[in-house]
Amino acid sequence: MSTLTIGMLLFPELTIQDFVGPYEVFTRVEKFRVLVVSETTGLIKAEGGLSVQADYSFENCPQIDILFVPGGKGITPLLANDTYLGFLNMQGKSASYITAVCTGSVLLGAAGLLNGYKATTHWRSLDLLRMMNIEVIEERVVIDRNRVTGGGITAGIDFGLTLTALLAGEDVAKVIQLMLEYAPEPPFNSGSAKTAEPHILQKARNITQPMFDARVKQLQSRGYPAKP
Repeated sequence: MSTLTIGMLLFPELTIQDFVGPYEVFTRVEKFRVLVVSETTGLIKAEGGLSVQADYSFENCPQIDILFVPGGKGITPLLANDTYLGFLNMQGKSASYITAVCTGSVLLGAAGLLNGYKATTHWRSLDLLRMMNIEVIEERVVIDRNRVTGGGITAGIDFGLTLTALLAGEDVAKVIQLMLEYAPEPPFNSGSAKTAEPHILQKARNITQPMFDARVKQLQSRGYPAKP
């Protein structure tokens, strides 16, 4: 069985669940070799203060087969960060699959790696993809040729299982799902912008508005037009 190398990106203030959901799936797949990469190999603080560390820096990271980008608050400054965007472009030229969860898709978009592809992201950032003229599909996981993107945060497990099924077989993915006992039964029906009560949705929008506006400004600084 040929091995596929997955390069999983780290950056300050990432959403840790975006990363560990797929990581938990990928590290159980015999076919996958998982590399954790960031600009440097020093400790990185995720949202909430948890420290994580990369195995490889941008400088010594080998060519990877599957490029994976999580999301999080830390995406905002990276939308205009030539070091991160350059690394994604360099790896994206030869990667067999280019993937993301949550607002990682927005960073892929800023790097030009979703041009001409359908994609999804966290519900709050769908308009950012539209701002970059990326065709948005509001689904949990979207596959368009060799681009695979997942929705917000918890969708990372769905994404991981979907990619595993695609590349290692459905039975492998099903066994991992069972091992993870992934059979969600959420206590509330407010996990989607389509099902949340209007006042809950508005509160979430209010909380995230400053971050959304900051990301719009970053994209505008890269030459993208005003938000839709």
